[in-house]
Amino acid sequence: MTARRLLYLNTHRLSAYAWRQGRLLAEGVFENDDDGLTQFAAYLKSHRTSHFSLLANVAEEGHALETIPFLQGSDRQALITRKIGQHFLGTPLAAAFSLGYEKDKRKNEKLLISALTNPAHFEPWLQRISAAEVPLSGIYSVAQLGGQLLKKLDLASSRCLLLTMQDHSIRESYLVNGQTHFSRMAPITDSSIAGIASSFGAEARKLHQYLIGQRLIGRDEALPVFIVAYPQAIPAIEKACPDHGHLSFSILDSQVAAHKMGLHTPPEDNRCDVLFLHLLATATPRQQFAGEAPRHDFLLAQIRQGIIAAGLIALFGSLLFSAKEIYDAYTLREEAQALKVSEADLNWRYQEISATFPQLGIDNETLRRLTTRHSDLSWQQRQPDSAYRLISHSLSQMPSITLESIDWKIGLQGTSTAASIEGSEEITTVRGVILPQKNATTRQILATFEQFVTLLRENPDYSINVLQQPFDMESERALRGGNNEDENAQPRPFSVEIIRKIGP
Repeated sequence: MTARRLLYLNTHRLSAYAWRQGRLLAEGVFENDDDGLTQFAAYLKSHRTSHFSLLANVAEEGHALETIPFLQGSDRQALITRKIGQHFLGTPLAAAFSLGYEKDKRKNEKLLISALTNPAHFEPWLQRISAAEVPLSGIYSVAQLGGQLLKKLDLASSRCLLLTMQDHSIRESYLVNGQTHFSRMAPITDSSIAGIASSFGAEARKLHQYLIGQRLIGRDEALPVFIVAYPQAIPAIEKACPDHGHLSFSILDSQVAAHKMGLHTPPEDNRCDVLFLHLLATATPRQQFAGEAPRHDFLLAQIRQGIIAAGLIALFGSLLFSAKEIYDAYTLREEAQALKVSEADLNWRYQEISATFPQLGIDNETLRRLTTRHSDLSWQQRQPDSAYRLISHSLSQMPSITLESIDWKIGLQGTSTAASIEGSEEITTVRGVILPQKNATTRQILATFEQFVTLLRENPDYSINVLQQPFDMESERALRGGNNEDENAQPRPFSVEIIRKIGP
């Protein structure tokens, strides 16, 4: 698992911490001078595989509220970049936080634009990070994490003030629905417990008046104030910060807060640095202030981790597939072995049984050919049932036709032998007479015959050949029996041949 390290930068120095399972381990403090920067570069080289996050607590931080039309994609990003340039020109350390959409004005989007307005203070540290090629996930500010701190402590409020102590100064933040809309730092001139307590009360009232003057809150609006302090300082702070006017103070024990958040290295004094560093490690904000250039190595590290993860998944899948194939091969070998044993047993039993058979006087190969030939002949045996059903069906619809004889054979058409069975034909010859009705004409008799032939041709498997017509139909000769009623009343014989191909 990739190690995580947190950097805490204030106005004078940078502190480095290792975060391991809820513990913050201090690893170094580097002053903002040449020696400190050199030591910081050496520290980075010794931890090049770790992922770093930078938390800043500086006075040069600005906030601005903006409203933009409803946009998406590149158009929205271009407009946000333009708004950042209008408010904080000259600093690349800026971010925009969405505050939702207005419901009554064309879904306009409300934005909070924040920036660290002194990039020169960050530049020496960022240069060392870039030179060491260590992954920097982002730059964050203490003001960003105020809402997360109150959320972890179950102190949700629509509007409130949060006062904490960092680096001999008081961080004052005005939060709306968990999002910091304004934040500033106030120096502490008296570092005693009484001096710190009085500074908390005075700064809370000053900030309250400032917010009223900026019309961020109403004059009659009640505003809760949360102060995070060390247990020994809480009695003095409670005495110095009584509820006053529309301000109601709540003092939070930093030790209790650390326990609720899961931090195993609680603060050792009034400073709340470790609380915000723990929040940065466990509840990292989605937005951060660094651009693409400082985060280049972090993006490469993410791509590298993605490739490694994909490779591990592919390796795990191949191992599973190989295991399945090995198991299938083992199963097949077991089945083959079992079949070999069964075959040997069956051969032995066959030898025992065949030993009791009477001797035929021929060898096995000749016997095999004879049995094979017998099977072929048995399969090639045919019965005229299909042709007879066709004739019966046709005669049932033609009552004026009388059947005289049926000849059925298998062979080639025009021959009288069935010596060659494969590819031959099934030939059925039908002979009969037409018994015409009284006064029936020649054409009526012929129509009866044609209807009978049509019924036979309904089955496409058969071809029909007319061997003898009821009348002599040769073109050179006149149609006989056309005008003689006595002749037409006589039975008219005919002959039809029904042929069906037999497949091989």
